[in-house]
Amino acid sequence: MDRSTSATAPADPVPPAEPARGGNRRWWALAAVCLSVLVIGFDGTILNVALPDMAVQLRASTGQLQWIVDAYLVVFAAAMLPAGLLGDRFGRRKLLIGGLMLFGAASLVGTLADSAETLIAVRAVMGLGGAFIMPLGIAILPGLFSPAERPRAVAVMTAGMAVGMPLGPMLGGLLLNHFWWGSIFLINVPLIVIGIVACLWLVPESVDPAVPRVDPLSATVGVLGLAALTFGFIQGPADGWGSGKVVAALVAAVLLLGGLVWRERTQPHPMVDFTLLANRVYRWSTAASVLVSFVLVGGLFVLPQYLQAVLGYDALGTGLRLMPLMVGLLIAARAAERLVAKLSARWVVAAGMLVVAASMLLGATTATGDGYGRTALWLSLLGVGMGFTMVPAMGAAMAALPEERAGVGSGLLQTLRQSASAIGVALLGSLLASGYTARLRTGTVPAVLAHTARGSVSAAQAVADELHDQALAASAHGAFIHGMNLVLLACGIGSALSAALIAWRMPGRTGGEGESKA
Repeated sequence: MDRSTSATAPADPVPPAEPARGGNRRWWALAAVCLSVLVIGFDGTILNVALPDMAVQLRASTGQLQWIVDAYLVVFAAAMLPAGLLGDRFGRRKLLIGGLMLFGAASLVGTLADSAETLIAVRAVMGLGGAFIMPLGIAILPGLFSPAERPRAVAVMTAGMAVGMPLGPMLGGLLLNHFWWGSIFLINVPLIVIGIVACLWLVPESVDPAVPRVDPLSATVGVLGLAALTFGFIQGPADGWGSGKVVAALVAAVLLLGGLVWRERTQPHPMVDFTLLANRVYRWSTAASVLVSFVLVGGLFVLPQYLQAVLGYDALGTGLRLMPLMVGLLIAARAAERLVAKLSARWVVAAGMLVVAASMLLGATTATGDGYGRTALWLSLLGVGMGFTMVPAMGAAMAALPEERAGVGSGLLQTLRQSASAIGVALLGSLLASGYTARLRTGTVPAVLAHTARGSVSAAQAVADELHDQALAASAHGAFIHGMNLVLLACGIGSALSAALIAWRMPGRTGGEGESKA
């Protein structure tokens, strides 16, 4: 993600900003950086509460909803490392501001989108802007703070991003209750403008010309490989897993991503340093972070549609009803540090994954007559499990590496997490679509409207309301719950297996032990 704390960091010609700026100005500069990454924090969660509205107003199918989410994640994940390297070489503040401008311009265009295809393109551009904002926001910190102050600054910035997660559903629901769905993108614009002005005024420029050059071929192969994999997973339910288009996409993804790994392993100064995974603590901590990211995006993709289209809550009500997840996560994250000191990251992470598994398996027993109470219970458990998994896993991963490799280690970890999120939306969304269409019964509904109803549960509900067809609505609700339960069951089984694997293979300490052995 950034090379600012990597082995080349001492070559950075820009000294810490504190002596030059004095006083508390550097903390105001940190606030400017936090504001820059805040939009990344809540942009993901604010979108999820708008998906049902987009399904109806843009006539978007489940596959198109997946692409609206994944177009951002695919570009974000694949472009993050080269973006960080470009910022290190040509100016971190300059390209951070460029990323903010690109993100803001795309957000503005997104408010005017009148089709799912246009919005997918807009989200891809937003992902490119976000790929500059995230790594360069962190890369700027060493130029602002001394080594002694840096951990506190990183913690403040991480907390600023975390605040965006629970803000997203509430803010999105509030906007959607009073404005059209495009308002969730318009809210980014004033925040971006303030962030740009604050960065220009408060944040010093810094560069590190000693970092490796960006490898355009590796960057291109990474984007194409992730896009092909995502396309194959999303189109599989619609076109058939044996169709030539789907098979070709998945084969191309394997070849491209395999080629990327081979190329990076043979480069003297790789853009993606896979040798970091030789460290057992880093490898298994990263695996836990990746798996919990996969599960989280799956849950956040299906839940807003369930709460709105099936249980009938409005957008604001949906945002508020997602809060048990965020509350559980924040509470557990605060307790995780003390538990790690007593038990080691290995057992806390494994226990957290078991709690995630239990929550998902409980959610997978949802029936059509169940109300919100059951959902609130397993959402709370999911948040607790994620808090006990994500925070100590990421901390253990970074603690396992020497300081001179922290930058490249952070970049690889974040790239893998974002890639897992993109694949999670594609794969779990396809499972949802397959389960939904297999169970939906349209009866005597006209063929054109039946095709619309098969696109998503929100579209089916709109058709049922138009025709006053209660049977169609009931069938759509039951079919969606069946698909949702399949998604949650898959996540629960995967989480339980992951917990066992981490408890078995992850070393108990967070040092450099066992770096070369599996």
